[in-house]
Amino acid sequence: MTLLELHGAGFAYGSRRVLDDVSLSIDEGDSLGLVGESGAGKSTILRLLLGLATPLGGQVLFEGTALSPRDRAQMRRFRASVQPIFQDPYSSLDPRQRIDRIVGEPLRSLGLASGADAQRRISEALDAVGLPADTARRYPHEFSGGQRQRIAIARAVVSRPRALLADEPVSALDVTTRVQVLELLDRLRRENGLSLVMVSHDLTAIASACDRTVVLKDGRVVEQGATSDVLHAPQDPYTRALVDAVPRLPR
Repeated sequence: MTLLELHGAGFAYGSRRVLDDVSLSIDEGDSLGLVGESGAGKSTILRLLLGLATPLGGQVLFEGTALSPRDRAQMRRFRASVQPIFQDPYSSLDPRQRIDRIVGEPLRSLGLASGADAQRRISEALDAVGLPADTARRYPHEFSGGQRQRIAIARAVVSRPRALLADEPVSALDVTTRVQVLELLDRLRRENGLSLVMVSHDLTAIASACDRTVVLKDGRVVEQGATSDVLHAPQDPYTRALVDAVPRLPR
């Protein structure tokens, strides 16, 4: 079943057009990578898929129906089903709040759980990302960048979503921690049947986390397909240039 779609979507910031006639789809359990240089439109696509912006032409579809901010029932189901993971684990967590408050925010804002039920779901989410139970009573400044990103992922999964939309989720982390977080996302996706859409400049991250890849250039899709095909046998010259630019260790 197709969960999320863009049909002929465009977008502009003022007079600067950043997306032009973009179409893509994300099925249940699918993992999709969005790659391209800065300014290609990757993060804007994520904003459209999260319902944080409205396309200028075209549509965003959820479960085959156009997303409508005026349809409260649809938007509540959408918000519970589609959760973001942001790039910077240092700025995405409120330093004034305890971790249980941070992780439980989707439960409160969407009215999904309260009291003992909410605390149980918070504990389950923290356990799912490999953090101990006492994490809930602590504050963000007590954790490393990798641990903070795990907390952000716990916040994203506490509502039991169907899709995670991640904007450069490992770019602020060191290499070892980056691998651990990518492995965590892959495990959560497979164990829970989640869809994953991930924006990244790092083609190795896309290769390890995503089954399909969309390549963007100047707001247009220039290539898409199975990640192994796109990265190992690219058809578009721009994609070949991106792949060739990946640093390799000297022999």
